[in-house]
Amino acid sequence: MQHPPHLRLLPALLVALSAASAGEIAVLKTGYRLHVDRHEINASRVRLFTQNGGQMDLPASAVLRFEQDDQVAEALPVETPPLESPIEKPLSIADAIERFAAEVGLPAELIHAVISTESAYQTDAISAKGAIGLMQLMPQTAAELAVDPYDPTENVRGGINYLKQLMELYEGRDDQVVRALAAYNAGPHRVDQYDGVPPYDETRAYVRRVIERYLRLTKLP
Repeated sequence: MQHPPHLRLLPALLVALSAASAGEIAVLKTGYRLHVDRHEINASRVRLFTQNGGQMDLPASAVLRFEQDDQVAEALPVETPPLESPIEKPLSIADAIERFAAEVGLPAELIHAVISTESAYQTDAISAKGAIGLMQLMPQTAAELAVDPYDPTENVRGGINYLKQLMELYEGRDDQVVRALAAYNAGPHRVDQYDGVPPYDETRAYVRRVIERYLRLTKLP
């Protein structure tokens, strides 16, 4: 298969940039610009060292280029706000859940149930399989969603958007929520393979726990 020129040149560009100094921006194919301290190249993988001390491994094909912070500042000048302008405070976890859930039309209680089951609200949780943060995003999923999984607010936003995608995938089915939750745990390919919740003890227990917690939060019978 013929790849577009900018993709064929990508490995060479990454090698040339592998010695880049600290303080740079990784520009992903999705258009998202991720601030990182530095990066390393290992064959077809790129390891990003985030500014909060975390790491994120991505396929080289997910990264378009790297830019220095000072270069970006010259190309994209930011107008200084008036002194009386209020400074926007970082979103708390609860605020982030409310905001992003409302944006996509999902119940905040469902997101709380997922987070409680996934990580027990531990922002620095890392699973044995490499899932990251509150909503346990895999690095590849985080890259596709254009979020930094080590940033709690972005992790919540990415997880909510991913769950919304899964809900839309099974829209119109009576067991839409069950399938979406099973897909969040085991992957949509497994749900499609078994035409429902896969016969895995872990996935079945996961779906049951999330639904039970959601029902408790909403006080539904």
